[in-house]
Amino acid sequence: MTCPVCLSQMMPCFTTQVLSKYEARFEVCETCGFLRAHEPHWLEEAYSAAIATSDTGLVMRNISLACKLAGVLYFVLKERGDGRYLDAAGGYGLLTRLMRDFGFDFYWSDKYCQNLLAPGFEYARESGRCQAVTALEVFEHLTDPKAYIEEVLSLSGSDFLFFTTELYQATPPSPDKWAYYSLKTGQHIGFFQKRTLETLAANLGLRFFTSNGLHVLSKREINRGLMNIVTRRSVSAFMPIVTRHFLGSKTMSDNQFVLSRS
Repeated sequence: MTCPVCLSQMMPCFTTQVLSKYEARFEVCETCGFLRAHEPHWLEEAYSAAIATSDTGLVMRNISLACKLAGVLYFVLKERGDGRYLDAAGGYGLLTRLMRDFGFDFYWSDKYCQNLLAPGFEYARESGRCQAVTALEVFEHLTDPKAYIEEVLSLSGSDFLFFTTELYQATPPSPDKWAYYSLKTGQHIGFFQKRTLETLAANLGLRFFTSNGLHVLSKREINRGLMNIVTRRSVSAFMPIVTRHFLGSKTMSDNQFVLSRS
């Protein structure tokens, strides 16, 4: 029961039921705050569908995050939208499609899900280096977040990993007090505090910053004040208009590309 984040001892935390039938033991690292399900043997059943049907917030969440990302990638990173980007664990391809519509050269990758909304824009290592990689609502599905971060940064060649996962504070919430455990689906098995992510960053030689629900692990420093501004809801709502104006939407050019391959 060694913590995969900081190698400290994991301690028993609580026992609860997942998928309405399996007893699950959760353990926590008192050093860095990483909380996880102990040996989640139910995952094959939990992932009989890659994306849970109960995830009714998927569309609105992707739209909101795409607006925030548009502002960060255009105004905060020095590349200003130039280059290639990767959405790792991209699900049905919704974020990839949105970001391409906003003018960014985004590509999709996912080992477990079918690319329904951005076919033709799958990423391969030989495609070349990416300016940034995104992993939205992925970390809570991981048994070893450190290994995942190393893998996705190596695959993309990127200096920046933008991601989302809901954080808990102080002590782990009781199972009946935090819906993010997603016990009915059994898919969420790892949970973080801010200090957990700071520890991860330090152990990997990266920087960590979080702003308005969007987290970043990076090899380079970023303008944190500017990221705070462009990820505010009142500002981010206008970012797609700005990026489409300066970068040009890829909606129609992608249409022609897909038709040319059919």
